[in-house]
Amino acid sequence: MAQQHIAWFDRHDPALEPHLGGKNTSLGILTMAGLPVPAGFAVSAEAYRRTLGETGLASALATLVSGVDVEDGDALASAASEARDLVTGTPLPQWLVDQVDDAYATLSQRRGQSDLPVAVRSSATCEDQPDASFAGEHDTYLWVRSSDRVREHLVRCWASLYTERAIWYRRQMHYAEDDVAMSVGVQQMVMPRTSGVAFTLNPLNGDRSQIAIDASWGLGEAVVSGAVTPDNFLVDKVMGTITSRVVSDKTVEHVLDGADRVVEREVEAERRTAPSISDDEIRAVAALARRAEKHYGRPQDVEWAIDPALPPGENVVLLQSRPETVWSRRKREVPEAAADTFSSIVHNLLHPSGTQTVHLH
Repeated sequence: MAQQHIAWFDRHDPALEPHLGGKNTSLGILTMAGLPVPAGFAVSAEAYRRTLGETGLASALATLVSGVDVEDGDALASAASEARDLVTGTPLPQWLVDQVDDAYATLSQRRGQSDLPVAVRSSATCEDQPDASFAGEHDTYLWVRSSDRVREHLVRCWASLYTERAIWYRRQMHYAEDDVAMSVGVQQMVMPRTSGVAFTLNPLNGDRSQIAIDASWGLGEAVVSGAVTPDNFLVDKVMGTITSRVVSDKTVEHVLDGADRVVEREVEAERRTAPSISDDEIRAVAALARRAEKHYGRPQDVEWAIDPALPPGENVVLLQSRPETVWSRRKREVPEAAADTFSSIVHNLLHPSGTQTVHLH
């Protein structure tokens, strides 16, 4: 029987965790723990390694990337571009095409929709470790339909291991190129009314009695890209009370257009300075983040969304949970990629200009 490289989130096997990367491992663990995670599966990092080995790409990439001087900008850009072209220009072997197509068809059938829209998400084996944060280093693609497009974006996720920033960051963290591999998650897409992140501590002072929440209209990419300043809330972890509110002027949102493309559009005047999330939803997000923290036993950085297709009280879904890295490494210099994760929350709390701020005691 052919070796299988598909791992379903709802059948998570802890033995496979070294082959799934931090993101897909977390999604499998959280799904099995009963948290509301959209359905999906992972293509294991072994599929990446096997493909590169069979095609000869492994040695070519290792030689190309390991030998580059990452402090030489031109050389790094050239090597990174060549490496990505090598990855995207190599056809997938038939055994992987068959497995990915079958898994995607099964997921679509389970959800009762032909060509189910999915997110295709990178999950490198070096991600989300306690000593490093690779947030933002690798690619995610939203609203992907059809098996051909899923495979195309699978390869793009692999290629995102070889951006200039990703190569540079691995070198700074002393990760050997031979040890790097990429698992890819394929997950049912949620078209949220509101989305954001939550930290199960206060990013200003590390206070673990508070939960900090960023929220904005539409998809979370507007927040991640810095296109919008999100609303921010602090919630008392024990009492569940909202102790601080910062409601921002949210000028843009990322939404789906009529051609299955994620686009940025202006927010209507009446919604710009309105809270993007209700008090009940704030408390639901906080409760969900706390469940993730309790499951893992350490502070978490949680991505969440409000799915308008679900009834109130059940409409907050968990998209990702990873270990918080900034305060766990407080005595060490924090690389930019880790610090970026906190930028919007910290900016709102320290500089609430252009926002409506209310502190509750």
